[in-house]
Amino acid sequence: MVTSFYLFILASLLGLTFGYLVSQKLLKLKLKEIEKKKENILEEAKKEVKEYKERIAQETKEILKKEREETSALLEKKREELKSREKELSEREFTLRDLKKELEAKENAFLRMERELEIKERTIKVKGERLDQLIKEANDRLLRIANIDEAQAKKEILKSLEEKVKMEAAQLFQQIRDEAIRSAETNAREFILQAIQRCAVSQTQESTVTTVSLPSEEIKGRIIGREGRNIRTFENLTGVEVIIDDTPGVITLSSFDPMRRAVAKLAMEKLISDGRIHPARIEEVIEMAKKDIAESVEKEGEVCTLELGLVGIHPELLSYIGKMKFRSSYGQNLLLHSKEVAHLAAIMANELQLDPATARRAGILHDIGKVADRAQEGTHAQIGAAIAQQFNEDEIIINAIASHHEEVPFTNPYSFLVAAADSISGSRPGVRRETYETYIKRITKLEAIASAIPGVERAYAIQAGREVRILVDPEKVSDTDIVLILQKVIDAYENEIKYPGQIKISVIREKKTIGYAR
Repeated sequence: MVTSFYLFILASLLGLTFGYLVSQKLLKLKLKEIEKKKENILEEAKKEVKEYKERIAQETKEILKKEREETSALLEKKREELKSREKELSEREFTLRDLKKELEAKENAFLRMERELEIKERTIKVKGERLDQLIKEANDRLLRIANIDEAQAKKEILKSLEEKVKMEAAQLFQQIRDEAIRSAETNAREFILQAIQRCAVSQTQESTVTTVSLPSEEIKGRIIGREGRNIRTFENLTGVEVIIDDTPGVITLSSFDPMRRAVAKLAMEKLISDGRIHPARIEEVIEMAKKDIAESVEKEGEVCTLELGLVGIHPELLSYIGKMKFRSSYGQNLLLHSKEVAHLAAIMANELQLDPATARRAGILHDIGKVADRAQEGTHAQIGAAIAQQFNEDEIIINAIASHHEEVPFTNPYSFLVAAADSISGSRPGVRRETYETYIKRITKLEAIASAIPGVERAYAIQAGREVRILVDPEKVSDTDIVLILQKVIDAYENEIKYPGQIKISVIREKKTIGYAR
């Protein structure tokens, strides 16, 4: 029993000791865990503090940047205000200078007026003395007349009246002359302004392209033809580039020459309407179109002369007038320009009691030299005068044409009127474009240089002068010669013309035989 009791006591002590050790071990683990959590909390607190500091620093930087920008903007605004005030002060300074000059000018004018008044006073005094002398002379003359007979008295009186009338006539002539000089410029300006206001001819500007509507997209393939033979024949015969692209329902005809475009458009419309499109038919239709355009040109000349009320103009001159519809000068339609010159000259002639019909005739014909054959040499005024002389126009008309650019002296008033009307029509704002005329001259020169080479039949500049197509005479030029002609054209262009980029030159030699079966 006692042994069991002791064993129980020992076991209890051991159990208590083990429990105490275990509890101490658990307590140490909990202390370590608490220590670890403490360290984690401290780390997180340090991290938060660091992030907070960084955020505060960033916000501070942004606030400082914003304040700096606002300060810079405010400074810039102040600078602008200062510049504006400085400019305003400078303008005021200039204004004050102008006012000072104006006051000085007025002061000088007052001084001049004072001097003039002094001169007038002296003049009046001299005239008074002269009048007293004349009265004395008249009294003496009366005393003499009292002692002479009637015939001598009449003679003396007539002599005195003659001298007086001569003096008054001289004074009146001088007065009329001075008044005419003062009013001549004013009246001339008034006549010109009235003419401009009453003449409202619209000005149009020709383009270098014309569009032709198509009934369907399938017709484009027929216009091009097998291996492009149809379009190539059309371009070679008309000198017009045919542009066929993805634009639906239309094709474009491009050429700097409006006459060529008119022929090409009419021919293309006839071919599309007819439906038969092949090289032989194309050549036939183009010839028909050229005749139709020639007839329309003559008809246009007749309509123009009827509109202006002109009669007796030679039919050949009517063709020249009609051709002006298809020509431009500095971007200004030549026919509309000539009609405007005719109206202006007629209005000014009417104001000056001259013949308006003669002025209109000279005005409508003054630029016909611009539509003459390019082979003729001389300025357009010289060529136009020669054409007018060839068709028996009056010398007044011939001189008006020849002198409208003052290349020859004026011989009649109508020449002055035509020159003035031409200057008015050509110098109005927006009427002319120098670049367009320069472009036309360059294109014309490209064709002229190529046409001057032996063996060349025709030369056409297309694509705004970037390409030149040359047709040679197959009877005179062989296949090997076309290479030499090509090189001659290249050399001529490089030596005589300055141009940007490059120019494509195509030399074409085609031989065809035509026969008729009966």
